Amino acid sequence: MGGKLNIDLIYTLFILTLILVGVLSFTLFLRKLLINASLRNYHSKEVQTKLDRIIDLLEKERS
Repeated sequence: MGGKLNIDLIYTLFILTLILVGVLSFTLFLRKLLINASLRNYHSKEVQTKLDRIIDLLEKERS
């Protein structure tokens, strides 16, 4: 009887550990996804600003 209790306890702890690892993995995945989206947005704005400056300089050069 005591052996079955230990096996059930080990099995339960194993399942809980797998669930915890899954939740942690999903959380870190979402965090990385949000950080990358934010960086992409920042770089896009930066490129747009540089392109606007180049256009302004070209227009001044034509005048």
